[in-house]
Amino acid sequence: MFEDSGVYPHIRDLREDSDLSQAAIAKVLNCTQAAYSYYEIGKRDIPTQVLIKLAQYYKTSTDYLLGLTNIKTPYKK
Repeated sequence: MFEDSGVYPHIRDLREDSDLSQAAIAKVLNCTQAAYSYYEIGKRDIPTQVLIKLAQYYKTSTDYLLGLTNIKTPYKK
């Protein structure tokens, strides 16, 4: 299910596609760059509130961020 690029490959892809640094996303999430890096490589699980904030920031679903789907479009409310 998960690719070799990390446990959460989509969060890295979204960040890189947006031309953002880890430090920039860490600032959005109010965490350190190191903490965000650990999320990206799967060394640390992403807390629910951080996952929600990332989904809102990138306008996608949490399922996409978790690698459960390859569809970026968020679910309809």
